[in-house]
Amino acid sequence: MLRKSYDKIMALAASPNAQGWLALTAFCEGVFFPIPPDVMLMPMVLARREHAWRNAAICLVASVAGGTVGYGIGFFLNPVGHWIISLTGGNMEAFERWYGKYGLLLLATPMPYKLTAIASGLFQFSYPVFLGASLVIRGARFFLVAGLIRAYGAPIQGFIEKRLALVVSLAALALLGLVVLLKLL
Repeated sequence: MLRKSYDKIMALAASPNAQGWLALTAFCEGVFFPIPPDVMLMPMVLARREHAWRNAAICLVASVAGGTVGYGIGFFLNPVGHWIISLTGGNMEAFERWYGKYGLLLLATPMPYKLTAIASGLFQFSYPVFLGASLVIRGARFFLVAGLIRAYGAPIQGFIEKRLALVVSLAALALLGLVVLLKLL
């Protein structure tokens, strides 16, 4: 099943509609989608390395546009923002204190971008600062991912294809570890 999913993503990444799917995934991740756009960006760069920078730029622009919608939900639709943040299972007052302390540093963590975007609007964080931080931090992330995959893609792709189950298991454990670490903080 894992191999079929991997092959399907690689085929989609090489398709003529791949950039549209990337933009849609990146946009939706800023509002409600739980999967980060890197999942689509990486195989797209593997499939067509010559489009790495264009794909990173598409990912960035669409992601920040989605984050702007998420910011608007928090800012203008306060009850909806409270409801979405409450879905994380945490205490709203504790989350607000935590957000007030760490602010936009959350953009550099594995915390879902939609939560940071909605929280920024909900707690009326400066939109220009949110936008600037989103462009810089997410831009660095997407262009770094695209650059690394572009430069070292063939060996990485070979390693992943030979040890797909191991790579996915290690990535899942790393994500779980980060979530546990964030909960402890």
